[in-house]
Amino acid sequence: MKVQVSGSLIEKIEKGTATCSKDLAERLDEVLQTGGVLTRAWGMVFGQTEKARPETESAPPGRAEVPVQIHEGRILDRGSTTPPSGSPASVDRRAFLATSGLAAIAPIDLVHLVTPAAPREIPTQIRPREIRQLKSLADVIHRQDNEYGGGGAVRELARGAIMWGASLLPVPCPEPLRPELLASVARLGIVVGASQFDAYAHDDARVSFRLAAECAEEAGEWHLRAKTYSFMARQEIWVGDPDTGLTHAEKGLVRSDRLTATERAMLHATRARAFGKMRDVANTLRAVGEADAAFEQSDPAQDPPWMAYYDYAQHHGDTAHALFDLAVHADQDPGQAARRFEIAVKGHGNAFARSRAISETKLASLVMAKGDDPRHAVVLGHRALDDVGKLTSCRAAEDLRELARFAGRHRNLPEASDLRERIAATVQA
Repeated sequence: MKVQVSGSLIEKIEKGTATCSKDLAERLDEVLQTGGVLTRAWGMVFGQTEKARPETESAPPGRAEVPVQIHEGRILDRGSTTPPSGSPASVDRRAFLATSGLAAIAPIDLVHLVTPAAPREIPTQIRPREIRQLKSLADVIHRQDNEYGGGGAVRELARGAIMWGASLLPVPCPEPLRPELLASVARLGIVVGASQFDAYAHDDARVSFRLAAECAEEAGEWHLRAKTYSFMARQEIWVGDPDTGLTHAEKGLVRSDRLTATERAMLHATRARAFGKMRDVANTLRAVGEADAAFEQSDPAQDPPWMAYYDYAQHHGDTAHALFDLAVHADQDPGQAARRFEIAVKGHGNAFARSRAISETKLASLVMAKGDDPRHAVVLGHRALDDVGKLTSCRAAEDLRELARFAGRHRNLPEASDLRERIAATVQA
């Protein structure tokens, strides 16, 4: 290979089961012509704490634990200035998550949950360079997560990134830069939380989202605040708590006059998904209508750059999920959901392979469960599998299991049995 390591090692690094040295990151940047993205990401995640060593197909031995000194800042004046020296116990995380009300939680509390034990390259003062690095990390993780899913190497990069970002919050920062620092950490918390959610690291995702929400609140960033609550809502809906999800979505809509039309559409679509899970037909349809009305007024020029993902395809996919639940569980017409899924599938390019795969899978499930042509559903299912096979997404895998259950209703159809076998092999792999 051009980088002089085995293909099996590259595969293990991608899956997060082997480490990548700085030297290998530099060689990959050169071969892949990334402009140095991998090397910069390596430096931000591992800093100067790891000496260059040969590539290995096993994890490195543990490092000695050294406390990280926390310096007080305007937002960080609530007591102890030194975080725990070790990884937080799960009971501490559960206790934290049980706390009600974000207003009582400041980023310093969340730093204790995500700050690493080993020392990292922490500056003595925040400069524009650190803020640029935070933004770059968020962009890289966002792209990788949407293309490959939140598992494997993406999960490892995300974990290190949020540790590094949180460790910057106590660092002295010139007052004019403080809002931008908080906003950059909030943005990073959103994309890291999204990847952790996709990898089913739900407690970690909740911590990242709450860190993002607090930073957005302090920075006065209404757009980032809305996006954070949208993701918090989607996660709770996914894990079976649509009532809490609806509450988060409603919080995101507070002062909706300060949000763009696209952001309002995103949040109303999330409300629709919550109502759909509750099988509340009237409110689901009303929320879908509100989402459509807001999206008709959407003007990408008014949106923050990171809202560009919420385009025609994304909107139709999100609202289709709400209508899917009505069709499958409340005996509503499946036609509208099917049409919206078709628009989403056609509109999502390779950069959003996960979204396309999920919409393909849900469309196949809808046709399998409610359509009159299960063979067409089988064709759709195989198309979805072609995309899902390239992902490390627990959510995509769960949707495939649902499709397999629907296919199980057609036991006399050999094509359906073949589809179930392929799904089982893909999910197991």
